Amino acid sequence: MKNTNGETRNILGPLDVHGVLALAGIAGPLVLIALDTAAAIAQPGYNLIRDSISSLALTSMGWIQTIGFLVIGLMIEIFTAGLFLNVHRRRGFGLGIFLLACFGFGLLMIGAFHTDPVGAPATVNGIIHLIATYSVLGFFPLTLALLLPSIRKDPQWHGTYNYTVVTGILALLLSLSKIFLSDHTSWFGLYERITVANAICWVEVTAIWLLILSIKRQKEVKRLAAVMQSEIDD
Repeated sequence: MKNTNGETRNILGPLDVHGVLALAGIAGPLVLIALDTAAAIAQPGYNLIRDSISSLALTSMGWIQTIGFLVIGLMIEIFTAGLFLNVHRRRGFGLGIFLLACFGFGLLMIGAFHTDPVGAPATVNGIIHLIATYSVLGFFPLTLALLLPSIRKDPQWHGTYNYTVVTGILALLLSLSKIFLSDHTSWFGLYERITVANAICWVEVTAIWLLILSIKRQKEVKRLAAVMQSEIDD
């Protein structure tokens, strides 16, 4: 939103709408990490290293983790709008943003639809959960690959380019390594958490970058407005 002087209106302290969208991306990963960890620690017998993320949702404390996935899914959807509005677009950017929105939606589906217990017949909920899980983790490397040209060419975002490359490569390697793992691997839970952490940490870092850009932009607008007002007064 802009005022009559053409400045972006602050809607939360020093933050404009872009800063608020960035806050959504910052908050989402922190909420998921906090709630997943809290639920795992509070659930007797659950092992963060051994047990899968999805299996925690089937326990008595699973509702806590479910809230975390619903929150991060929603927050990523909001943050995606901020990224869409603040990066100079190159080829592939639109599809990359669409896949990032799908990433957030997939996390929502993971939270809303729980996996089936081991050995139980397949259910609609379990199938949706499985599809969402593989889609979220499988398409994330492609999402970053499509966003990379725009990040590399935009001077404001070039500082995140190397980190995005590393994150994308790691995401691809982790996705491919799933082929050689089974749910019964003694450290499967750790593998899943590293995979998810790699993705949501990119969201966290990128959201922080967007927040910094938003604050800098607001300061520059105010500085220019002050200069213009000073010239008018003179």
